[in-house]
Amino acid sequence: MEAKRETFPIDIAGIHRELPLFEVKPGLRIAILNILGDVELVDACAAALAEKLSGMIYDVILTAESKSIPMAHMLAKVTQKPYVVLRKEWKPYMGDALVAETLSITTGKPQKLYLDEKDRSLIAGRQVLILDDVISTGSTLQGMRLVIEKAGGKVAGESAILTEGDRAEWMRIISLGHLPVFYD
Repeated sequence: MEAKRETFPIDIAGIHRELPLFEVKPGLRIAILNILGDVELVDACAAALAEKLSGMIYDVILTAESKSIPMAHMLAKVTQKPYVVLRKEWKPYMGDALVAETLSITTGKPQKLYLDEKDRSLIAGRQVLILDDVISTGSTLQGMRLVIEKAGGKVAGESAILTEGDRAEWMRIISLGHLPVFYD
């Protein structure tokens, strides 16, 4: 029989979830928010985040694949704004894609973010809202900022379902909550 994984209880946009804790490096565990397939949570978070963003002026939503895609889709539906997904792997059909490199906390490895050639016109000259599921180290956020800059857009704001860790700069992120990190 498998041992039960420790969880962190959280209420997000009126929905309760028990987030499993996973070790990402020796002595450091994080609570994992995985919204893939969680329609109830995605819908509630999109409505709550749209309300928090109601005073912000932006033209397009930008996210990175993959866990935040459902949130970007539903937020786009609620706000009637288009969204763009930065890919983590280049495919030939992406043409002259723009690229930025980041370091993922969940994989611990460098990763690249690609803006598909077809989406460049959605960013150029536009006010862009950055969206992520969880902002932890800020590396993906920085990669998204670099892509926006390379494409000729402007960052209108930064948002997430949750922020994580002890960084004071996360106070400027428009989010629905905050996660601690767990040191053993």
